[in-house]
Amino acid sequence: MRVLPAGDRALLVELDSLEQTLAVFQALQRHAPSGVEEVVPAARTLLIRYRPAVLSPQALAAHVRRLGGMPGDAPRSAAPAPGGRLVEIPVRYEGEDLEAVAELLGLSRVEVIERHTGMEFQAAFAGFAPGFVYLAGGDPCFHGVPRRPSPRTRVPAGSVAMAGDFSAVYPSESPGGWQLLGVTPCRMWDLARAEPALVQPGFRVRFRDLARSGKAIHLPGAAAPAASTQARPRAAAAGPDRLEVVAPGLRTLVQDLGRHGQAGLGVSLSGALDHGALRAANRIVGNPVDAAVLENLLGGLALRCHGRAVVAVTGAAADIEIVTASGRRVPARTWRPLALDDGETLRIATPHAGVRCYVAVRGGWGVEPVLGSCATDTLSGIGPAPLGAGDVLAVGASLARSSLAAVLPDLEPPAGLARAGDTVALDIVLGPRADWFTPAALALLAAQPWTVTPQSDRVGMRLAGTGPLARRIGGELPSEGAVAGSIQVPASGQPVLFLADHPLTGGYPVIGALASHELDRAAQIPVGAHLRFRPLGPFKEIQP
Repeated sequence: MRVLPAGDRALLVELDSLEQTLAVFQALQRHAPSGVEEVVPAARTLLIRYRPAVLSPQALAAHVRRLGGMPGDAPRSAAPAPGGRLVEIPVRYEGEDLEAVAELLGLSRVEVIERHTGMEFQAAFAGFAPGFVYLAGGDPCFHGVPRRPSPRTRVPAGSVAMAGDFSAVYPSESPGGWQLLGVTPCRMWDLARAEPALVQPGFRVRFRDLARSGKAIHLPGAAAPAASTQARPRAAAAGPDRLEVVAPGLRTLVQDLGRHGQAGLGVSLSGALDHGALRAANRIVGNPVDAAVLENLLGGLALRCHGRAVVAVTGAAADIEIVTASGRRVPARTWRPLALDDGETLRIATPHAGVRCYVAVRGGWGVEPVLGSCATDTLSGIGPAPLGAGDVLAVGASLARSSLAAVLPDLEPPAGLARAGDTVALDIVLGPRADWFTPAALALLAAQPWTVTPQSDRVGMRLAGTGPLARRIGGELPSEGAVAGSIQVPASGQPVLFLADHPLTGGYPVIGALASHELDRAAQIPVGAHLRFRPLGPFKEIQP
């Protein structure tokens, strides 16, 4: 057992096999120490997020090692339960990588399909995205099929894929680096169903070829009609005061501090990228600091008040104004409370530093939570839908009056927000897979500036450097959990810096992760800026 740092608030526990991983995971569920927030099982690892103020990494490492040595309570192996529910998944085998996989394995296209449909798979664990379940087993010829050298930016929903020792179905459109064999019409994840996930850990799965006539496909239960996982804003009738979206800008989302405790469904934390700005906006208007806010990307947001409201705008440095009902334009200030009267419109201009503005309203926004949170996860599509022109949000009625505090006069905005062309230095913790890279690559990670490319979003920043990061260890890394701030390096050697909507698990090695105090700053770094990474120390395993 190896225990490795995954940033400064998580550990990655490396074990010998999937069976041992599931055994220690089950033991940790029964005997988790105070301070453990969430555990994400994967192929041969456990990612454990914890609170450093309550639990030290050394104490957590010692606890996990003790669990691994408790034969009466944590067996050395615990295979996924046999005899689970059988789910048959029909597939059109016409994937982009089908021919390449056939050539790699020395098989014909028909033989690949026959072998993929010829044996059952066992659903082992969830990860990457809601409804994405890693399927172990199948024909041994598929074990060790490599991922693509660089992940696709778009994989269609329903894509049936394989990589490493697993097969899976992408439940929604997303980036992905697995080899695509085909596509299924089945909805793998649908919140309109009593069981949102069509396949769950412990189930058995068999793929069926839709091109072969006469095959009856039996799905468990009646599937609901296709339904969006995203909730529209609550009806304006919820209260007399409301704000109408005149213009949403490039993108405006509802966000809070995220979905905790949903990793078992493959649901990641998500939430606001800049927690400090969210908390500050809520404090200014007197809300609880974790209340939902609007997260606006690159300005352009305009909100018209019907009734009365008190709002605050924080985050990026942007000019804002209030347009009165008579059309008079009144400059306003961010990071202070703003009273809006009936007919007045709040407008946010394009930021001149930073990227994202946050808007809080006293009493809260009238949006319905999804899986216990109002956060919008752009990777999975879970949460309130992005705001559009004409949407009307009830305000002031979603939070209990007893939870509201006095309005603050103002707060100080952060200094030094980045602009395009600026260089930003960020502290990182090396690991958990720093030892997969050459000493020259570790030196290059810190010495070379990395440019934030336009292929960046809430999932992650794609970075470009003059020199790629070379590996010391080749081959495939079994899928494992990752935290926000992870610096994942695909085979191209050009890293991706994960942000809040990153996949729950991934299969490219993580060379390091941002220190937690840098996450808010990273949320405000624009395309065209340059990053320099500052390791806080050498890479080393966590010892008790």
